[in-house]
Amino acid sequence: MKKVLVLFFLIIICFSNSYSKVNLSIQREIEHSIKLGLTWLEAQQKEDGSWEHYPAITALVVVAMLRSNPNITSNFETVAKGLNFIVNCAKLDGSIHIGDLPNYNTSICLMALKEANDPKYDELIDRAEKFLLDIQLDESEGYSPDSLYYGGIGYDKSDNRPDLSNMQWVIESLMEKETIPTDIENLQKQEVKNKEAKELFFKRALVFLQRCQNLKAYNPEEYSENDGGFMYEAGKSKAGGVASYGSMTYIGLKSMIYAKLDRDDPRIQAAYNWIRNNFVIETTPKMGNQGLFYYYHTMARALRVYGEDIIVDNNNVKHNWREELANQILKIQNEEGWWQNENGRWRENNKVLVTSYCVLCLEEIRG
Repeated sequence: MKKVLVLFFLIIICFSNSYSKVNLSIQREIEHSIKLGLTWLEAQQKEDGSWEHYPAITALVVVAMLRSNPNITSNFETVAKGLNFIVNCAKLDGSIHIGDLPNYNTSICLMALKEANDPKYDELIDRAEKFLLDIQLDESEGYSPDSLYYGGIGYDKSDNRPDLSNMQWVIESLMEKETIPTDIENLQKQEVKNKEAKELFFKRALVFLQRCQNLKAYNPEEYSENDGGFMYEAGKSKAGGVASYGSMTYIGLKSMIYAKLDRDDPRIQAAYNWIRNNFVIETTPKMGNQGLFYYYHTMARALRVYGEDIIVDNNNVKHNWREELANQILKIQNEEGWWQNENGRWRENNKVLVTSYCVLCLEEIRG
């Protein structure tokens, strides 16, 4: 049985010691946990190179593997097979899927292709970016800036019910690292075009993000409350009514940062204050254990992007979020290396999906 990933983890500590944001003891536990998780994931790969025969899940595993160690590249056998499965799911219009949820699947697959940092994927990446930039609800679909859903993104191009979760995956994919140029002159021309398109995308996205934030000064809609947190879609929350809740508020925070709002912007500070006032690790605020591991992943990503290692809650208690979150994830890992949510909502009873979230989360915590 192949367990080639293990070889790379023999030297991983020497790379992580110089940049880790946690103490050495926890750092070693994190590296061991990542090793166990990825080794278990490697054993779950299907004959077609996929995980669960599904593009987005395959892409999450591929990203987790590529980020785990600088020695793991697109030529690494397990990763190469996963990337090949993703390539085989690509459509002529630039989307990447197997018949459902094209926006969701394309976004996460685009993240994997960019993470591979391999010029052979340049054309596919360009097509996927154009597809995603084109699915935003705007004037071309009859939406004006005054429309409630303007600037949003749903599960597919015809979805007129955009939500913050789909939006964040598209934003993440567009923010990923640039690919290696294969034709400098043509790439420079394309980058200018993509840059302008992305700037317009984020300008529109900010309109939708504001309509998902409970902040009257920037969201005067009748449904809006005033606690600074975020709901799932404009005027509707998975936590009931228009209630702000954990994962969406972390998504809102990092998405607004990606949209180039200053850290001192009132919208950013309102979201961060909601997080401070609702800081909890064991469950997701307002949602219990529903989507718990998705919450962990978004929390780690958002707080790393925000750039604050210590959070002071509303009781003036200081929290080292990296260490607290790491300890929580470490203690609930199965001895075989996987994680699973007993609550199956949003597919979190799927071990492969949840283990990918956890490995990615630990990689964010690590630095």
